[in-house]
Amino acid sequence: MPDYQTILTDVADGIFTLTLNRPEKMNAFTERMMHEMIAAFDAADADDQVRAVIVTGAGDRAFCAGADLSSGADTFDYDKRLDRESPLREDGSVDWSHRRARDGGGQLTLRIFNCRKPVIGAINGAAVGVGSTMTLPMDIRIASETARFGFVFARRGIVPEAASSWFLPRLVGISRALEWCYSGKVFPAAEALEGGLVRSLHKPDDLLPAARELARELTAESAPVSVAMTRQMLWRMLGADHPIEAHRMDSRAIWYRGRSGDAREGVQSFLEKRAADYPDKVSKDMPDLARWFDDPEF
Repeated sequence: MPDYQTILTDVADGIFTLTLNRPEKMNAFTERMMHEMIAAFDAADADDQVRAVIVTGAGDRAFCAGADLSSGADTFDYDKRLDRESPLREDGSVDWSHRRARDGGGQLTLRIFNCRKPVIGAINGAAVGVGSTMTLPMDIRIASETARFGFVFARRGIVPEAASSWFLPRLVGISRALEWCYSGKVFPAAEALEGGLVRSLHKPDDLLPAARELARELTAESAPVSVAMTRQMLWRMLGADHPIEAHRMDSRAIWYRGRSGDAREGVQSFLEKRAADYPDKVSKDMPDLARWFDDPEF
């Protein structure tokens, strides 16, 4: 495993567990954590033994307490941060193509969005700011009964980040999203459950076992390439303007998968009443869905 400093990773029984590992700082988010999490998702996607990813936090206090505020008042002023290269040009304008001008939380959530494996958030404690928004592109979120959530950006003088203005209303509806973001309040797990942000609540000691059981249920009998394609199809179609776009995508995907070894094995194993042994691999048999989405005539 890579020498990570802010996260831990483990692979067992086809499940890749990524643990935010700064418990003394309530797993507060840093730029290094962003890069390490992105690298971990790259590793999970590249490993055909991995069927699902679980993200959780170390310790019993926090999943992630938000951005590390140790830089003080200039935490969110990237131009004044001495640890960052400035994206300002000599004339004072901003080079928006510069990597340093991009929101770090958004770089992470876009990587999770593009993941080829199902992603489960096991929120074990406080999830505030980016600690909440990083969970939004995860497919399913379950939480400890002691977890708390907060989209606190307006109380810090900033705005929602990590592409949450796209994800959050789609998950909980526009009114609930605005209520939580306007107020910036920190709310209990029960409210997150009632609002549809999380699927279920669990006693703290039962949280990870429940996440692992859910990961197995989602993937044990399904073809990995089909799961990977399904994840991208459903997430991306949230932004489609008309069902014809889904019809185009479905038609290509069914044509592609219908000719595969997985499809033959799926049908044959059903007829023979046995467990399927799918031959296709996500690492080499996954089509370039991005081209399908970007080019309607492809």
